[in-house]
Formats: sequence, C-alpha cells, structure tokens
Amino acid sequence: MFDTTTLRLIWWALLGILFIAFALMDGFDFGVAALLRILGRDEQERHVLLQTIEPTWEGNQVWFVLAGGATFAAWPTLYATAFSGLYLALALVLLAFILRPVGFNFRDKVHDARWRAVWDSVLIFSGVVVMLISGVAFGNLFLGVPFRFDDDLRMTWQGSFFDLLHPYAILAGLVSVAMLLTHGACWVAYRADITIAQRAARIARWTALTYAITFVAAGIWLGYGIPGFAIAGPVTTDGVANPLFKQVTVGSSWFASYMLYPWFWAAPVMGLLGAIGVQWTVGKHSLTGFLCSSLMIVGTILAAGFALFPFLLPSSLDPRSSLTVWDASSSHGTLLLMLGAVIVFLPLIILYTSWVYRVMRGRVTLEDVQHSHNTY
Repeated sequence: MFDTTTLRLIWWALLGILFIAFALMDGFDFGVAALLRILGRDEQERHVLLQTIEPTWEGNQVWFVLAGGATFAAWPTLYATAFSGLYLALALVLLAFILRPVGFNFRDKVHDARWRAVWDSVLIFSGVVVMLISGVAFGNLFLGVPFRFDDDLRMTWQGSFFDLLHPYAILAGLVSVAMLLTHGACWVAYRADITIAQRAARIARWTALTYAITFVAAGIWLGYGIPGFAIAGPVTTDGVANPLFKQVTVGSSWFASYMLYPWFWAAPVMGLLGAIGVQWTVGKHSLTGFLCSSLMIVGTILAAGFALFPFLLPSSLDPRSSLTVWDASSSHGTLLLMLGAVIVFLPLIILYTSWVYRVMRGRVTLEDVQHSHNTY
C-alpha cells in the first residue's frame, strides 16, 4: 500500500500533528495555570479560572501521551537518544505533569488561604516549567545536541543540563512561554466571567506582542547566526534505519528548505498573522481570538518543523550521527501497522473530545461559582 519513504513522511507529519494537538489542547491549560494569580484577584475569581479548565485538563493530556507513544513506536532511536541525553530536562517536565493533578485535587481540601496559595504556586510552577522547557528543547534542536554513535550504534552523550541553556535556546523558551500565555489568556477571554475576560484580553494583547517580537528575533538569529545542517550527497529515503549511512555538513542555512519549497513560508506568516489576529479580536470576538492564538501555535510549530526537515535530532558532536526522518524510524511493517491503528482510533479521540467541549461550552461566571459554593 505505502512504500517505506511514504510511511516515514506520513509518520513525520503525524508526529508534528500530535505535538501541535498537545500544544493546542494542553497549552491553554498551562497558560491559565501560569496566569492564575495574575488574572484571579481573589478566591472566587481563581475558582472561575480553574473551572474553565478542570473538566477537561486531564483529557487534554492524552495528546502528550500519544506524542510520546508515537515517538517510542515510530522513531525508537529518536526516543532512546532524546530520553537518555535529555533526562534531567524531561524529568522536570514529568515532575510538572505529576504535580498538576496533585495541585488540582489538594487545593480545595483545606479552606485556608495559605494552603491554597501553596498549591496555586505548584500549578503556576507546573505551567511555566512545561512551557519554558518545551521551547528550550526546540531551540536546542537547531543548535545540535551533544551526542554521537559509535560503529555499533552505541550512543554517547556529552554535556549537562546547563549546557542546554544557550542564549538562543532561552530565546526559543521565551517564544514558547509568550505563545502559550497568549493561548491561555485567550481561553480565559472566551470562557471566563466577563470581568476576568476583559482583564485576560488586555494581557493577551501584551503577550501576543511579546510573542511576535521574540519569534521574529529568533527567526533572524536562526537565519544569520546559527549554522544549519544539511545531508551531503545523495539521500536514501527508503534504506536501513542507520544514521551512520550518510554524511552531514554544517554551515548552510536552516532556511534552505524554505528556498526549495517556498510554500513553507506560509507557516511563520501564519504564526504572525495569528498574533495580529489576537490583537484585533480578543475581547471583542472572544472565540475568534482563541482561534487566532491557535493559528499562532500551528504556524510556530510548523515553521520549526519545516526548517528542521529532514532532521529530527541534529548532533553537535558528530553531525553524521544526526537523526533524520530517513534513518531513525521503525520498520516498514511497524509503521504500517501503527498507521492502521491511527486511522481507527484518532478520529474516535477527536470526536469524543469535540463532544466533551460541546457539552462544557459557555462561560463560567462568578455567579455560577458563588451558587456552587452556597449549595456545597
């Protein structure tokens, strides 16, 4: 049905779709959590904010699980290399995911302001950590990460967690934070009591502006200050999954693929148009504002993915060891079997998720929260 080359391209696209879905669905959860004490000025307002995400935040994490599972099954070399070398960074992300449900569940167990402040801090920490580290990780992909393979494909990693905090990677982290704070604020503007929504709309305009500035700055730096990776010589797209069967040069532009496929430029333009749309629509047409912040996320992730293609995990120690779409995948049979599972189950997940959001539609007002407290 599909040859190996086509399956590898399909799974590269599916991996991107899953990461986009994770950023879209869980991104506003993290954004709302990070803004909890800024948008919520008293306990009732903070309850409103939490009620906009509490019915769905746990279900949204399915996209994170799916992205991790797809990486494990479709790109096992990528999964093993990234999780081995980036262990501390990924451990921090997992810690944030562990603390989130604890924060949501324990926050209201004791009716004490100091108790709630502690768990609010936990939720804020979990939101900021995931947003920042995700962006820093993407930034490091363009810099190359310090690993190499020997002739027996045994991986060696050199470096530490703090080596990942390159200024460019930190800038990419700021892009991620500004983008997802905007997404969270737009969600609040769409779903929360109008008083809080107006406050969120003002913050969304500032964070969208911050996103646009940092996104453009990161793009200029990437184009003129970060040497790109390129495969030298003929490319075998359907060969054995061995990263050492190629030669890689460093020094070209990361935007070389944009020159080959000019339509790639639609992705960064989409991100910037989303930020402009937030400026014009949030607070006036709240659903449109949220859709604009979603467009911003889609454009940003696509822009990064198009620039990296066909690289998945470039190596700064030994460019030949860099993992690409063509040499880091599972076998043809595994990719085909998994594609069948995706065709069956992904539409079901989308339909179920759409139904949940339809049921939970509408604003959460201060009156709703006050009534629920009086009832309790």
